[in-house]
Amino acid sequence: MSELTFIGLDVHARSVAAAVLEGSTGEVRSCAAPARTGELVEWLQQQGEAVSVAYEAGPTGYGLARACAAAQIPCLVAAPSRIAKAAAERVKTDRRDALRLAKLLRLGELTPVRVPSPTEEGARDLVRAREDARSDLMRARHRLSKLLLRQGLVWDGSTWTAAHERWLFEQCFAEHALQLAFEESLAAMLAVKARRDALDAAIAIEAAVAAWAPVVGRLSCLRGVSTLTAFALATEIGDWRRFDGRSIGAYLGLVPSESSSGERRRQGAITKTGNAHARRLLVEAAWHQRRRPRASRELARRREGQPALVRERAVAAERRLYRRWRGFDARGKRSTVAAVAVARELAGWCWSLAVMDG
Repeated sequence: MSELTFIGLDVHARSVAAAVLEGSTGEVRSCAAPARTGELVEWLQQQGEAVSVAYEAGPTGYGLARACAAAQIPCLVAAPSRIAKAAAERVKTDRRDALRLAKLLRLGELTPVRVPSPTEEGARDLVRAREDARSDLMRARHRLSKLLLRQGLVWDGSTWTAAHERWLFEQCFAEHALQLAFEESLAAMLAVKARRDALDAAIAIEAAVAAWAPVVGRLSCLRGVSTLTAFALATEIGDWRRFDGRSIGAYLGLVPSESSSGERRRQGAITKTGNAHARRLLVEAAWHQRRRPRASRELARRREGQPALVRERAVAAERRLYRRWRGFDARGKRSTVAAVAVARELAGWCWSLAVMDG
């Protein structure tokens, strides 16, 4: 019989529900645990000489897992999407969730998520702040352009260029309220743009740090993968060696869903599981592979100083992915479907470069 004590925790910002399962007897008890991390770790140490803890990944972060590791308490952060749930179960409470975690932990049926280091988590938060700024800028620009459209003002050239910005500053309205609304929308757009540009500069500095520079440098050798994209992929995926060239596509939700039974095999849209930000970046980079490979100063700059083997792998990738695009176009595949298929293969090329020894 197991002598371990299995503890499931349902962790919230101001409360923690705990279920303690004695491995030797199978006895289970539910109780409330301290919400503060330091007090909670002390409480866990009082539950037995050998305890194993599990809680779901969520908005409370990984502070508890790191504190448990420092106290030498085995702690598993479970992937919520992989936790089994009965179809007929209609009652959900914190106590029941904690009890389910304790039982599944004892059976070894929980799928752990990787706990990033504080450095990795900080870099990932920086990338996500930039992603938020990008989304805010898109919405601010949309609101401004639609305000002008309602007044019959449409810019004929390329939008959001220097010339377009000068045209925006030239607009003036006789109605005082309308002028105030326009100035407020324009100022909001410019403020978000400045925030995005500041985050871009911060990411460029962070990407040059020794912890990230080797992987970012190798990934940037790929066509369509800028320093910003490479750094975002490096921070979102973290430890690339967890995967191989095929499994990383499934991790990012780029593989087709499937519903097969008996002799029938039916595949559907991609699963879209995993990291949505990394998946979007790869799909955007995949569109760059549609053009015929050619030399560019920017790509040559990114490849400068990289080992010959890295450069050769990057060239092989762009040739292979271009041939894939040509094959899809020849078969009449929809471009959006082809882009996702190319992104799935691009993920494998990114993996091969990321795990390559410098």
